[in-house]
Amino acid sequence: MGPGVGPGLGYFLLPAGGALSLTGVFTGNGTLISLSWIMWVLGILLVLGNRYRRPADPRALAAAAAAGDARAVRGLRTLALTARAEGRPDTAERLLRQAVKAGDVESMWELGRLVEQREGLAAAEPWFRMAAERGHAVAKRLFRPGGALHPDGADPAP
Repeated sequence: MGPGVGPGLGYFLLPAGGALSLTGVFTGNGTLISLSWIMWVLGILLVLGNRYRRPADPRALAAAAAAGDARAVRGLRTLALTARAEGRPDTAERLLRQAVKAGDVESMWELGRLVEQREGLAAAEPWFRMAAERGHAVAKRLFRPGGALHPDGADPAP
C-alpha cells in the first residue's frame, strides 16, 4: 500500500459501495451497481491487506526520529500510547523518552502523564514544565496561578 492508503479508506469504501449498490438497484442503473462492486472489492482488499502489514519497528522509528523525521516521532508516540493502553507502561516510557529526545512536545506531555500516574505530580513536574516551555497549552495551565503546579503563586509560570 502506498503512503496514506490504509484501512481507513477501506472502511469508507465498503459502506459507500453498499449505498451506491442500493441506489443502483432502486434506480435500475447498472453502471452504479458495477461501480459499487469495484468499491466493495477495493474496500475488502484494503481492509484485509492491512491485517498482514508488519507493525512498525520501534528501532527504525527511533533512528528516523533522531534524524529529524517528524512522521517517525509521531509513530513512536503512537506506539507508546498503544503500549500504555495495553498495560505496558515500561515500554510506553521507553518509547516516549525516545520521542522526547527528538523534541516532540506532545510526547513530553504524555511522558509527564505517565510519570504522574506512577509516581505522582511532583515527579512529573519536569516533563510538564518541559512541555509548557515549548508551548503545550494544557501543560501551561498547570503553571498558572492556582494551577496544580503553581497553587500559591510562588513558582513563576513558564
